[in-house]
Amino acid sequence: MDEPILDQTAPAPDLDQTEKSSHPPEGRGSSRKSVRWVLLVLLLVGGVIAFFIFRYQEKGEAATDKTPPSPASVSISTAIAEKGSIGVYINALGTVTPLSTVTVNSRVDGQLMSVNYREGQMVGKGDVLVEIDPRPFQAALTQAEGQLARDKALLENAYIDLKRYQTAYAKYAIPKQQLDTQAALVQQDEGIVKLDQGVLDNARLQLAYCQVRSPISGRVGLRLVDPGNIVHATDTTGMLVINQVQPISVIFSVAEDYLPQIQQQLRRGNRLVVAAYDRAQQKKISSGSLLTFDNQIDTTTGTVKLKAVFPNTDLALFPNQFVNARLLVNTQRGVVLVPNAAIQRNGQGAFVFVVQPDQTVAMRTVSAGTTDGNVTAVEGVNAGDTIAVDGFDKLQGGVKVLVRRAPDGGKGNGQRATQ
Repeated sequence: MDEPILDQTAPAPDLDQTEKSSHPPEGRGSSRKSVRWVLLVLLLVGGVIAFFIFRYQEKGEAATDKTPPSPASVSISTAIAEKGSIGVYINALGTVTPLSTVTVNSRVDGQLMSVNYREGQMVGKGDVLVEIDPRPFQAALTQAEGQLARDKALLENAYIDLKRYQTAYAKYAIPKQQLDTQAALVQQDEGIVKLDQGVLDNARLQLAYCQVRSPISGRVGLRLVDPGNIVHATDTTGMLVINQVQPISVIFSVAEDYLPQIQQQLRRGNRLVVAAYDRAQQKKISSGSLLTFDNQIDTTTGTVKLKAVFPNTDLALFPNQFVNARLLVNTQRGVVLVPNAAIQRNGQGAFVFVVQPDQTVAMRTVSAGTTDGNVTAVEGVNAGDTIAVDGFDKLQGGVKVLVRRAPDGGKGNGQRATQ
């Protein structure tokens, strides 16, 4: 059998190389994993960079295309300007003064027996207020009556004798002198009787003075004398004071510049209304009319005193009370009236904010005139214009507004300014 012939020229196989080819190297798998992680990290970094670039571009576009937002509407309350009438008043500080003040004194001397009134009570004219012990005066009256009766009897006897002497003289039975003497005696007795009659009338009057009656109707003050005291006609303090309070008057002073206007109204026969207000000039206490003015001007103040009369049926006015008197001297008719709160002022003058149909406001300059209460007559706006009455710290020309409804059911929304 033939043996195979070996090629001596072919190189012998490398056993180490054969083993390497059949078994892969140990570090190749870990290197592939490292490459994958590097790629993943690079991908994440690139995504983050792309995200920030995109956001930067978006903000730049937004900043380029951004427009200022429209301002929010200002919430306000409004009123409607109305055409109406307003009074022209003269305001002054006044003092309530009773029409009559009487200090009641005793007309006779005696002991005070009783007091028939309560302090602060309203009394009428002729009411018996106090009583003085009448017994001494009753005794004097009785004496006067007796003296008169005696002297009347003597006079009657003198008349009878005179008739007898006249008959006798006619028959020439007595001389003329005797007749004349009897006639003089009769005249003397007639004088005595008249004197007695006067004494009797005085005694009756003194007795009547024991009942002290009210000379006027009014309010009684505090009692000055208590029962049991001896009163005299010469006492200066009096027993009580009565003030007439229905009607009552108010005395106030106005500048002399107003006097011609007041005189003109009084000459025409017009009744000038005077209103009395409280100290804050918010509450009207009573209403009356001007009675007259003083006959001279006070040169130290340049004012003249006026006197107004009030019925005071509710006794709201009290003597010596201080009030604010408002004298109506004229009435302006057909003027445009707006609330006082709507009128604002700056260095150029007065102005108001008028609400336009597009719900924006326009500043309009006005000329303010007469003010009465909460309204003022103005020139520069028309009747029917809607006027803002609040929110002025946020208002300016062209600002959009929103008219809010008042909590009381809408009275503050479009309220009218008529008087």
